[in-house]
Amino acid sequence: MTVEKMILAVITTSPHKVAGGVTFVCETDEEMQRIAANLEAILDGIAHALSDDLLIIVKH
Repeated sequence: MTVEKMILAVITTSPHKVAGGVTFVCETDEEMQRIAANLEAILDGIAHALSDDLLIIVKH
């Protein structure tokens, strides 16, 4: 199975903005950036910032 064009994960410091899915809640912006960088490599995806406190990892 090949996964294409899908949101793989959500990383946030504001969990009230997210509902469902694979969500990583972080305490700080630095932790959010570190988790996003690791998930990019692990999932072979790309991180995109939707706001200052919300990132998504997508597969194009």
